[in-house]
Amino acid sequence: MLLHGLLALAVSLAAPLQGAKPDDDFQKLTPDQLKAGIEKRHPAAYYILATKLFESGARDEAVFWFYAGQLRYRFHLGANPNLPPSGDPALFASLSEVVGRPINEYAFGDLPQFVATVDKVLGWDEKTANGFTPKAGHEAVLTDVRDGLMKMREYVKANGDEIRAQRKQNGLENRKP
Repeated sequence: MLLHGLLALAVSLAAPLQGAKPDDDFQKLTPDQLKAGIEKRHPAAYYILATKLFESGARDEAVFWFYAGQLRYRFHLGANPNLPPSGDPALFASLSEVVGRPINEYAFGDLPQFVATVDKVLGWDEKTANGFTPKAGHEAVLTDVRDGLMKMREYVKANGDEIRAQRKQNGLENRKP
């Protein structure tokens, strides 16, 4: 619940979100309610969904929604470069740290699963419309954001032994050798 509390604080500090409706209170929605139409929601909703899933024990699903949200948020920021720094850019940084740290600590414990999840995220994003920040008109930004995620996936695949060794040195569990 600490993660949930930190998430609520981060979202409240950056409100109002660009493009979010005043009645969007993602914190009050269940995971199923958040998933319904998530492609039309502000990217912060993905982080809230990931947090709720992670805290409920659905950790692999949380990793998926975290990375889907990160992809959509990076795209949103790239497609809207003139957003006030204290709004969405600050919220993205806060959410990536607060939500991302525990999820990444878990996700990188099983690198083959992580790579498969990234592939699933990329496939989902490719076939799913973005109702919050339309892909049309921002193709170059979308390509750059997707390329960044693919480069990270390739880095993980090529450097798995080093990543596992570093995790072990840092006292983190490797769920899969």
